[in-house]
Amino acid sequence: MLKPNVLRKKKDFSTLYSRGKSVGDKYVVLFYKKNGLTYNRVAFLASKKVGNSVFRNRARRLMKESFRELEKEFRTGYDLIIIGRNTINGVKCQEVFKSLKSAANRGKLLETSK
Repeated sequence: MLKPNVLRKKKDFSTLYSRGKSVGDKYVVLFYKKNGLTYNRVAFLASKKVGNSVFRNRARRLMKESFRELEKEFRTGYDLIIIGRNTINGVKCQEVFKSLKSAANRGKLLETSK
């Protein structure tokens, strides 16, 4: 059974890119748009500009872990795409966490601003 909180359909990605808003930071770019649901749907991307498959997979793991730590602070009812920049290579998880938190704060996506 598929997880409901993961973005999968091309239509969802297209509407998010065209009608959604974006916030960039040093290591990540965050696209977001309200989805009218009671939960968030998330996708994690790393393009070939990040590097080979090893670097892309590590970037996605870092973004997933950072989001997992922040997940309870996020407002609900949003579609999110988190894209790793090529500067994410060789960075510790705590730096990616700070970058994601900063981007989410600027997008007013966090319920508590700590």
